[in-house]
Amino acid sequence: MAITATDDGRWKVDVEPVKGRRFRKTFKTKAEAQRFEATCRANCIQPKDWNPKPKDKRKVSELVNRWYDLHGHAITSGKRRRNVLLLVADRLGDPVASKLSGAAVVELRRNELESGSAPKSINNRLSYLKAVFNELYRLGDIDYVNPLSRLKPLKFQEQPLSYLLADQIPQLLKALDARKSKSVRLVAEVCLATGARWSEAEGLSPDLVRDQTVTFVNTKSKRVRTVPISASLEERLAAHFAKYGRFTACIHAFRLSLKRSGIQLPRGQASHVLRHTFASHFMQNGGNILVLQKILGHSSLTMTMRYAHLSPSHLQDAVRFNPLDGFDTSSTPAKKQKKKTLKNQPVGESLP
Repeated sequence: MAITATDDGRWKVDVEPVKGRRFRKTFKTKAEAQRFEATCRANCIQPKDWNPKPKDKRKVSELVNRWYDLHGHAITSGKRRRNVLLLVADRLGDPVASKLSGAAVVELRRNELESGSAPKSINNRLSYLKAVFNELYRLGDIDYVNPLSRLKPLKFQEQPLSYLLADQIPQLLKALDARKSKSVRLVAEVCLATGARWSEAEGLSPDLVRDQTVTFVNTKSKRVRTVPISASLEERLAAHFAKYGRFTACIHAFRLSLKRSGIQLPRGQASHVLRHTFASHFMQNGGNILVLQKILGHSSLTMTMRYAHLSPSHLQDAVRFNPLDGFDTSSTPAKKQKKKTLKNQPVGESLP
């Protein structure tokens, strides 16, 4: 037995939980001996000194592929994100993931900035890489915390969203008419009329257009949403589907037409200009921001608030309550200025 009584009334512990690891000790009471035995056995179950867990030597690229197998395959942009992450891993030298440091990522970020990469794109790649570590840690595939958790994204000047003015819309539609594609103009009209993304409008089928509504099912948020349309647009959509079938891929034709129309847009906003145009005109015409959120399918109102400043009533208090209100700043008489100054002067103070 591990615990035995001695002739002098004491209790002797002689335990060997693991071969080669033997513990012997004598105690006054049996309870103390039992606690000592239990402690010795517990400490030998998985002690770090003699049975350490093998270190995770997988490289960043291996974790990226593991992330895709466990999680990334189920998200809309999973393949594209994996390709981006593999490129990032290659630029980092594909180090062992557990030894990846924030300094290495910052150094890569600096090089990308100096080479002309957009800060927003760099931040996106950082968030993708963080998500790999966070998701694998949540799933228990790695046992160390995210080595990039303290790394902050770049701060950059937010660019205003570009949209088409009222006189530019017919200019664009005319350019689209010049294309041989039978789908490009109608897809563009659906985007302008509903605020849909190009891929959502392009994926419409005849059964999704009915009762003066269109239903989008291939959405970014994976949620189905329905938006009303005019009777005229519904008729033209029905005629197109009856004659030509479903829309063909025509985003390239749209981009060429936009370029040839002479309309100048900031870099990177061409594919979303129709969605921005719908949202901007919706707010300019007095639309409700919460209704716009539902139409665009935003899960958070924060995204929709980018268009709030276009509302005619947005922050109008700035005009009513600014310090120049009531003054004719073009030719204000000196007496009127002095009178208003005296009126606002605190009691008990004198003017210089």
